[in-house]
Amino acid sequence: MRSRSIAAGLLGLAVAAVLAAPAGAAKNPKIAAEVPKSVASKGTLVVASDATYAPMELVATNGKTVIGVDADLAKAIGDVLGLKLQVKNATFDGIIPGLQAGKYDLGMSAFTDTLARQKVVDFVTYFSAGTSFYTKASGGTAVKGLASICGLTVSVENGTTEQTDATAQSAKCTKAGKPAVKVSAFPDQNAANLAIASGKAQVGMADSPVAAYIVKQSKGQFKLTGTPYGTAPYGIAIPKGNGMAKPVLDAVKLLMKNGTYKSILAKWGVQGGAISNPKINGATS
Repeated sequence: MRSRSIAAGLLGLAVAAVLAAPAGAAKNPKIAAEVPKSVASKGTLVVASDATYAPMELVATNGKTVIGVDADLAKAIGDVLGLKLQVKNATFDGIIPGLQAGKYDLGMSAFTDTLARQKVVDFVTYFSAGTSFYTKASGGTAVKGLASICGLTVSVENGTTEQTDATAQSAKCTKAGKPAVKVSAFPDQNAANLAIASGKAQVGMADSPVAAYIVKQSKGQFKLTGTPYGTAPYGIAIPKGNGMAKPVLDAVKLLMKNGTYKSILAKWGVQGGAISNPKINGATS
């Protein structure tokens, strides 16, 4: 999101930019021809990504390059479309407004495809993930699931489905006569992680592949707790009705067919989230 933050250093979330990337895909003239001329004429499309959500997106050790699952997939999609895709670091809750304003051409940042978000952007689904809980390994607070966070301070990234879920659960808690959830929302995932590490929050909530990566890279500082919930599709966010949904969908389908997609997921260790039936606006809730 910027150069490596204190929290990123603490958790070791930066990965060397020299990681071998899967072989690129060739331009597919048929799919490239589906791109609207107004978009194709740009030559380079700007892809927004909040690079604090490893391994989906993070900043490399050079302090500026955005790498990760989404960055690799963006490049591969660009190859198929015959376009250069430039991945720019952006605050998560500013990406959709940026798409609406024409600042960005695509949003690839572990977005959960939801019906609410579909009102303002289109999505092409490409991955499946749930939500997991994590806490300090020593003296952390154990939870069983979403219903057991009543009375706890929960750390989340601003604008995420985790923030929405924790806030909704707080209302359920108070309605049942239980203590409310204190939802601490932070501008990026690094800050949310630091709140757990410093004891300002008791439990963190993040997408399952991200939470697993945070724990893995924490060198024993964090552990997963409870049972993941709410499996849902990730989607590539696209300005509503601008004609790019079909070419992006067809590019993703081709990458799945030729093995590039699976190679990218394997590189980052998230093969468990692979899907085989990408859709335009595939959310059900």
